Amino acid sequence: MPKISTNKFILGTVQMGLNYGINNSSGKVSLEDSFEILECAFDNGISILDSAEAYGDAHQVIGAFHKNHPEKTFEIITKLPHHFDAQIKEKVSIYLAELQVPQLYALLFHSYDSYKKNISNFDVLLELKAQNKIKHIGVSVYTNAEIEAVILNDDIEIIQIPFNLLDNNSLRGEILKKAKAKGKTIHTRSAFLQGLFFKDLNSENHTLKQLHKELMELGDIKIKSNCAMSQLALNYCAQQDYIDNVLIGVDSKSQLKENITALNHTISPEIMADLDAIKVKNVDLLNPSLWT
Repeated sequence: MPKISTNKFILGTVQMGLNYGINNSSGKVSLEDSFEILECAFDNGISILDSAEAYGDAHQVIGAFHKNHPEKTFEIITKLPHHFDAQIKEKVSIYLAELQVPQLYALLFHSYDSYKKNISNFDVLLELKAQNKIKHIGVSVYTNAEIEAVILNDDIEIIQIPFNLLDNNSLRGEILKKAKAKGKTIHTRSAFLQGLFFKDLNSENHTLKQLHKELMELGDIKIKSNCAMSQLALNYCAQQDYIDNVLIGVDSKSQLKENITALNHTISPEIMADLDAIKVKNVDLLNPSLWT
């Protein structure tokens, strides 16, 4: 299998605007470090950023980078908040100004509930698309049932969904292949399950304890594959034919470089099959928003 290009990565920016992640001990990334990460990403072929109004001042950080580096302008995916007052045109104008871009690569509803509640405003999105203010319309979802419902809307072009070593092909493969067959672009997030894969298995973390058996299985497969957990996690997502782009988040330039280097590794069909065989029974454990 040929090496996967870094342009399959989308760089998430939540860490640049908020303290985020179960394994993040350093807090929100500084402006200086954010600029270093963004420059490294652009220089290594990553062309799309993922952001949201809900991500603190991430928009402003991106906009400041673009202002300082106009020759290194990213395409931007951003998301409407979970709850908003239907002033979509005004919001998009604000987003474009904050991000210092003439067009959004994609505007996503931040949740399926938000999508459903605001379906009456969909014509406004189509109008903005016709005006070239947004290129694509999408939805960020969690469950397979939500994907099933969203793919019925021909105007939804991008679906963003969790996918990783545990939230895997055995859970998602069938529905994601169906979405691809409907012409949808598939973006996956939570490749590292908010850093859970890197935590000490003896940790007192409640979620880790409940997933201990599956995480032990992952550890055994990692040893068998003779690769690092980051290589296993990223390539498992990137090697899926039905996944167009893999969203990653980093806390530092060095971490980004590690993730880019991870793509030099290829997971064998045997290891892929071993990973596919892991089945988490309580899927709520795979949703960080439900963690206690």
